[in-house]
Amino acid sequence: MRIGSRDFAIQGHTYVMGILNVTPDSFSDGGRYQKLDQALYHVEEMITDGMDIVDVGGESTRPGYTPVTAEEEEERVIPVIEAVKSRFNIPISLDTCKAAVAKAGIEAGVDLINDIWGLKFDPALAEVIANENIACCLMHNRKEAIYQNYMEEVLWDLEETLQIAHQAGIADDKIILDPGVGFGKTYEHNLEIIDRMEMLHSLGYPLLLGASRKSVVGNALNLPKEERVEGTLVTSVFAVLKRAMFVRVHDVKENVRAIRMAEAIRDGYERQPAKDRNCR
Repeated sequence: MRIGSRDFAIQGHTYVMGILNVTPDSFSDGGRYQKLDQALYHVEEMITDGMDIVDVGGESTRPGYTPVTAEEEEERVIPVIEAVKSRFNIPISLDTCKAAVAKAGIEAGVDLINDIWGLKFDPALAEVIANENIACCLMHNRKEAIYQNYMEEVLWDLEETLQIAHQAGIADDKIILDPGVGFGKTYEHNLEIIDRMEMLHSLGYPLLLGASRKSVVGNALNLPKEERVEGTLVTSVFAVLKRAMFVRVHDVKENVRAIRMAEAIRDGYERQPAKDRNCR
């Protein structure tokens, strides 16, 4: 898959999307990177740590968040996108569900649109993505966590998202799907979607897992958001085992190392000469 100037393998490796929230109220790092120099320093830090793509967000989507206008969201993200594009050779994702923000972001240099509502919030967003022939990550989401047949309904919801994408003309090779950990799901739903994520491969698209520091980790370990690195690493290992293409994380260095180790265990044994397999 081509994202910006880089080709990504759809299978065989899990890439790291680093989170850059330029908001005052994001659940984990709100306010830390609002100033341009702080944001650029963090991008450089994440690139050094092994980040493959940076995801810029200008509106918090934590539980109970306060929505912002498209104009305010643009004011937050566009200067950062332009500065990152001019200074670093890395693909840029824009976390937005608004067509106007997406269009402005693409004009500023964005290479991927990351939509937490799977094209169901703003009817114009799908057309913007299709017209620009840009990559997109489309997430599963619901307003309420009410299901009769949970996994089947997740698949149905994502099929609806894909129908919207196809009707707008978004190419199949531009689509990534996200199971939507933490969105429209209970704690138990979040655990199940991570454990059974391979079911989404039946839809035929690469997957992204975004569980970094989320409440599913905090609830499982009874830990505050600043102490959820180890729990997040476990979710990234699951992403490797479930053959996800991306993980979206805050702590890049630690997740890159966990992914490398998980891939070495998953793939390394068969590549080793037989005579070396019993070495201690």
